[in-house]
Amino acid sequence: MCGNEMKGQDLRFSFFFFFFFERDKCFNPFKYLILLLSEPLCLADCFALQEASELRRKVLILDLEAPSAKGTKWGLGGSGVNSDSVRRLLHQACILGKSIKDSEKYGWSFKEPGNIGKLCAFCVIFSVVISVLFLSNQATDVDGRRSTLSAETVVIATGDRPQYVDVPGGRELCLTSDDLFALPRSPGRTLVVGGTAEGLECAGFLSGLGLRVTVLPQPELLPGFDRGIAEMVENHMLVHGVDYMHHHSLSKVRRAEDVCVLCQAATNILHTVVFYVLLAVGRKACTSDIGLERVGVKCSPDTGRILVNDRDQTSVDHVYAVGSVQHGRPSTTGLSVHAGRLLARRLYRGDDICDYSSVPTVVFTPLEYAACGLSEERANLTFGQDNIEVYHDYYWPLEWTIPGRDKNSCYVKVVCHIPNNRVLGLHVMGPNAGDIVQGFVAAMKCGLTKQQLDATVGLHPVSAKVSVPVPFPPLRNSCHALAVKAQNFRPLLLTYIDFSSRILVNSLSPP
Repeated sequence: MCGNEMKGQDLRFSFFFFFFFERDKCFNPFKYLILLLSEPLCLADCFALQEASELRRKVLILDLEAPSAKGTKWGLGGSGVNSDSVRRLLHQACILGKSIKDSEKYGWSFKEPGNIGKLCAFCVIFSVVISVLFLSNQATDVDGRRSTLSAETVVIATGDRPQYVDVPGGRELCLTSDDLFALPRSPGRTLVVGGTAEGLECAGFLSGLGLRVTVLPQPELLPGFDRGIAEMVENHMLVHGVDYMHHHSLSKVRRAEDVCVLCQAATNILHTVVFYVLLAVGRKACTSDIGLERVGVKCSPDTGRILVNDRDQTSVDHVYAVGSVQHGRPSTTGLSVHAGRLLARRLYRGDDICDYSSVPTVVFTPLEYAACGLSEERANLTFGQDNIEVYHDYYWPLEWTIPGRDKNSCYVKVVCHIPNNRVLGLHVMGPNAGDIVQGFVAAMKCGLTKQQLDATVGLHPVSAKVSVPVPFPPLRNSCHALAVKAQNFRPLLLTYIDFSSRILVNSLSPP
């Protein structure tokens, strides 16, 4: 509970995880100094907990973990340690598969191919081991008991969960990312509904592991990301075997011998038979049914996420929210960790405010995409198209030259503000894009300009040097370009699906 506003109210939860630390020597009328509400216990909680323990604060964590519709549960760390990390490992597995093929050009040979089923099982075991290592001898289950608690500060970090679609069979027969890694066997042919980052990551590694995958975007690919690069990601996945069903929407899921999916379009009906349907249409904040309205914590009526100020404080004093439960803030695991740590410091030691601008993000699609700052569309909307200049370049990683793989398919874009030439956004699509962008985040926080970027000496022959500088002249009005062919580049293989005849069509761009 929180102060007098929450005193006397009851909390009802399924699982309680108790963490005790040395009591404060000074008198405090509350039983606990920090009460963390989590579903499940996420990285923001872990680092807030660690910081609070170093400050000698007594903390209680209520873990509100609820299983998915299929009964899947995650342990300590939530999606940050489990689902996100396993997707990263499976992305790496696909990279290794391509590296094995490339290695033949380097003179290597292998006798036995890899086993997909064992690989999936290994990743599930990996996530379970992490949970056990953290939870051992630190959790007490008091399921079924009701308690009245009081605390000086309440921190809400309940996070979000995958959404379901409101169609017949949508909840009973479909999976979410929470369920995918708990499958007892390889999923086989899969339909991914939704073009979110989570959906494209799953589609990418399933295809990379040799499975047939079709993506049904609802409503668009990578919402919130740069549109031009989102289309390039789609093109790369098309070329490498992932099918797309545009201009359709999911209308029914029913079970026959396999799972039969009915996709409704404006002009025709398409029946698709798959083994599994994976929903990746977005995530919903876990703010309902925890009593926020009883104590006056305000949430956005549109998203259900909690309204906070620049200090992560809600509409009720001493009640704070961190992580993806916040309304209007970026939602990344790294940001949640950072915000949780700073909140604990701010409450009892200093005045560190979390800066929510220039937050880096990475999408582990087959060709990794990372970004920091504004997309080209957002920059045009914020500052006006006449005040924005975009620099871009294609590049070919040196390690891909010997096998001759995906020539000039990697891409970098720098979005600049013309009046002061400040870098507003940096976008990289290529291997290890996240590691490349991470190195520029601090510079962008300090007001990086295009002149400073051009004056930076690059490391040869690594891929990161393509960002310092970006040599091409400014590219105006590049939004929604599928592929912009530069001089002396080999023509790109463009693949698209003609839904009027349902034929896969390949074409070469003009020379």
